Amino acid sequence: MLQRLLSRRVLGGSNQIRCLSRGFSQLAEVTEEGNVSVPKMPPFDYKPPPYDGPRADEILRKRREFLSPSMFYFYKKPLNIVDGKMQYLFDEDGRRYLDGFAGIATVCCGHCHPEVVEAIVKQSNRIQHSPVVYLNHAIADFAEALASTLPGDLKVVFFTNSGTEANELAMMMTRLYTGCHDIISLRNAYHGNAAGTMGATAQCNWKFNVIQSGVHHALNPDPYRGVFGSDGPMYAKDVQDLIDFGTSGCVGGFISEAIQGVGGILELAPGYLPAVYSTIKKAGGLCIADEVQSGFARTGSHFWGFESHGVVPDIVTMAKGIGNGIPIGAVVTTPEIAKVLTQRCYFNTFGGNPMCTAGGLAVLKVIKKEKLQENAFVVGSYLIDRLKALQAKYDVIGDVRGRGLMIGVELVTDRQLKTPAKDETVHVMDQMKEMGVLIGKGGFYGNVFRITPPLCFTKEDADYLADVMDIALSKL
Repeated sequence: MLQRLLSRRVLGGSNQIRCLSRGFSQLAEVTEEGNVSVPKMPPFDYKPPPYDGPRADEILRKRREFLSPSMFYFYKKPLNIVDGKMQYLFDEDGRRYLDGFAGIATVCCGHCHPEVVEAIVKQSNRIQHSPVVYLNHAIADFAEALASTLPGDLKVVFFTNSGTEANELAMMMTRLYTGCHDIISLRNAYHGNAAGTMGATAQCNWKFNVIQSGVHHALNPDPYRGVFGSDGPMYAKDVQDLIDFGTSGCVGGFISEAIQGVGGILELAPGYLPAVYSTIKKAGGLCIADEVQSGFARTGSHFWGFESHGVVPDIVTMAKGIGNGIPIGAVVTTPEIAKVLTQRCYFNTFGGNPMCTAGGLAVLKVIKKEKLQENAFVVGSYLIDRLKALQAKYDVIGDVRGRGLMIGVELVTDRQLKTPAKDETVHVMDQMKEMGVLIGKGGFYGNVFRITPPLCFTKEDADYLADVMDIALSKL
């Protein structure tokens, strides 16, 4: 459709045409030279206040001088984001961008959601910090509400400050409870960048050459690149082999995401988790579900990612969406497993901070009140269909995958060989940014678009994102 539109000459000297096909869902402009302008961004009733702070160049200069050189940024010309409202962000000049990344799958309710902001401000005006050595209702109220979202006997909560810290704690609890040090993770997994979680992470891009002991990495049940395709039980046999030939026959546990986020929005092959959970249980281990990115209604079909696989873990870790951008994480487990932390003193100064937990409770209320899980399912399914239509149109798209508003689009230069199109991915991202759409990237080769917008995303937003990607891909 795009090629036909570009080749036709608009009658009567007019250079406007309404494109109603799957290629363009909104008003676009076609010039006599055959160039297509950006489709119209959906209207939004908000104008940020004028920004009079430091400009991008000044911030970049200070960043280079005073911040760690390990820090990286997207785009050839980094963005100075100064304002946000729901699914939109604004730069230093007041330009609006559609946020298709949500701060790495973190902002679930929407930027500066008024009810979340109100809860944080109200608590901040009362008391900003109170450790758990004193009583405060905010932490107890949020823990109760959080536990109510989980199945079985998962009802004891320990709050942390991040997903890395939550996974560190979960792995330690697993080893303490079982008395076994060995933990099985998946190749291509990402679970954090501290000592223990770096061991569970299985991409050299994120691992330093430091001691990381006791973790075995199983074959990744990757339906796109994996050796067994979508046959989950076949991949699961590798876990039994690791137990038989790489351990004493007993293991501490198994940790996995239901959908690998940093790994490229990769959903595990069907049937894998039930088979592996059974194998781990027989070896005396516990099962940890890392829900840092796939939790809090993002997948749409379920509140938690592991639920779509029909399993119930022993420990669940979470962060990101738990606070809509507030730095907070959590470990939830059973009362029996939770007792292992009473063997010694385990304490977290900021875990359960009143402001963070008050904000977290507001997040849960907004998700339910505004039916964001249902919205993630409906809009996410719609967007996946739009992206699959682009896959049929452009050979550079090797795979479209995901669930709800956790979507991956993998670019390849050769569909048969699945050769990663890393440079093309960076180029298209930059082009989309110039047209007002922000998305992320990931995967081991850096060739996967990570589309994880706020859960308040609309079908009109989905159309705009797909239309802009269409234009960017057409210019490769």
